[in-house]
Amino acid sequence: PSFLPPKLKCFSADDDEEQSEGGESAAVPMVTQLAPPKIPEGERVDFDDIHRKRMEKDLLELQTLIDVHFEQRKKEEEELIGLKERIERRRAERAEQQRVRAEKERDRQTRIAEERQRKEEEEAKKRAEDEAKKKKVLSNMGAHFGGFLAKAGVVYQQVDLK
Repeated sequence: PSFLPPKLKCFSADDDEEQSEGGESAAVPMVTQLAPPKIPEGERVDFDDIHRKRMEKDLLELQTLIDVHFEQRKKEEEELIGLKERIERRRAERAEQQRVRAEKERDRQTRIAEERQRKEEEEAKKRAEDEAKKKKVLSNMGAHFGGFLAKAGVVYQQVDLK
């Protein structure tokens, strides 16, 4: 046929047998001839009807794609909402944990300060008691030593008189 490009040829089943004998078939690609659609004889073809059916089919396919898209988007939106809720819940839990941890730390610091103050008071009391004991011992020693000196003084006086 003249409407095909010059390098391409159309082959029929008869040509196929001839080409296999000649060995040329490997070099030339085979193109099948397109047959025009058969038009029923006696009836008129309603192109408007064909076009309308094609448009309805396309519309139905488009609506299906739209429905699938919005279903997918709805699922993704639900997942996103769930994720946001989970993040918010986790954030609230973390804030509560930090608050409890800070409260425990404050209590611990308070206990440590009270314990330190109690120990310092005990040490001060012990030091005061030790000081009181030392003073008492010293005063007792002084009184006894003074008494000893007084006695010794009396002895010295007696020695001098003799």
